[in-house]
Amino acid sequence: MTARTIRIGAGAGFSGDRIEPALELVEHGQLDFLAFECLAERTIALAQAARRIDPDAGFDPLLEDRMRMVLPAAHARGVRIVTNMGAANPAGAARLVARIARELGLDGLRVAAVTGDDVLDIVRAGDFALTDRPGTSRDLGEAIVSANAYLGAGGIVAALAGGADVVITGRVGDPALFLGPMIHAFGWAIDDWERLGRGTVVGHLLECAGQVTGGYFADPGVKDVPDLARLGFPFADIAADGSAVLGKVDGSGGCLSIATCKEQLLYEILDPGAYLQADVIADFRTVGFEQVAPDRVAVSGGSGSPQPDTLKVSIGYGDGFFGEGQMSYAGPGAVARGRLALDVVRERLAITGVAVTDLRFEMIGVDAIDRTGRGDTPEPREIRVRVAGRAATRAAAERIGAEVEALYTNGPFGGGGAVTAVREVLAVASTLIDRARISPAVHYEVA
Repeated sequence: MTARTIRIGAGAGFSGDRIEPALELVEHGQLDFLAFECLAERTIALAQAARRIDPDAGFDPLLEDRMRMVLPAAHARGVRIVTNMGAANPAGAARLVARIARELGLDGLRVAAVTGDDVLDIVRAGDFALTDRPGTSRDLGEAIVSANAYLGAGGIVAALAGGADVVITGRVGDPALFLGPMIHAFGWAIDDWERLGRGTVVGHLLECAGQVTGGYFADPGVKDVPDLARLGFPFADIAADGSAVLGKVDGSGGCLSIATCKEQLLYEILDPGAYLQADVIADFRTVGFEQVAPDRVAVSGGSGSPQPDTLKVSIGYGDGFFGEGQMSYAGPGAVARGRLALDVVRERLAITGVAVTDLRFEMIGVDAIDRTGRGDTPEPREIRVRVAGRAATRAAAERIGAEVEALYTNGPFGGGGAVTAVREVLAVASTLIDRARISPAVHYEVA
């Protein structure tokens, strides 16, 4: 017998998200499932780089903190957890969660790792056209450090069917974290495109957690959001036909309205009629919202068409180094002194012949973001200059910050608070791979 409705909560919208709202959902949200969405495009490349240093690493750095906080309450209430915090090492993450469960006395907790998204060997052995820049994967050569396919919900469904209390994936499409529990609970067919499309709509609304309850929405006097410091994360009551009602825990901060839902629905969407996912090509054009109660929004409509023959693959590769330097100026004439400081660094980098590209010369508070030329009227009494650029070598990148720091005694008066930084650049390129070449698998750990 399949469920009539299920409730899925969104416990995180990115790797560094707050943890307390997830616990609030588990303790007071009467959930069936809790999903943590914690992977961005570059996150998994950074995780692969970490795993090269330590083979036991490569999963989300907050995995342990999140699990220690929510596992006892989730286990007591029968809430099943789905997350992509496995990043570059889902199997290692599953072993850690099983160990944490044992330490917490949660004997018998079943943890599943969904693998198969790592396609580095396939990419290195082949030559695949890049979709977001000219050239092919072979052009990236030895700089490639990771290649991960966006899997669908299949591995999650299999893990839940296998009795997993916690499902940990690597790279999957964000909505798949929510679609997997729907398919499992309702018994949807893998070619029921309409329901898969509707489920993807709901998953997309939930995937960024607090964004749909007022986070990244608030604009004082225009779009006011109450109690933003206590922002509550959303849940969805989902019916077997894929319709849903979104809500949040009563008394939590934030707001859930038609406006917040509309903004999230269109977030990161190129074509509302063809949102390509591994499970379905979702169509958002017929989605409707209705405010049915305070902080309760009904979601209807949406559809889908057959899944693509290919899967998107994100390729992480080393792309040189990034160097920067910053310094502050305050008081009368701060803007003029800041501009002089930038001119000095610009000329110094040219005189010394440092091999840098993509240089940016900015005054934060004047023109670092707003480039309309209106930022210094009336003139600010404090600014912070910033010089940043890219270089092929670490040594060249270090010269950027060094020239900024030299302004202490070689530039305009009154400079202070110099900060310099250098980091390796991990860039991301995308390609497509025939889905038949990619085989998800599920492995279990038991506490």
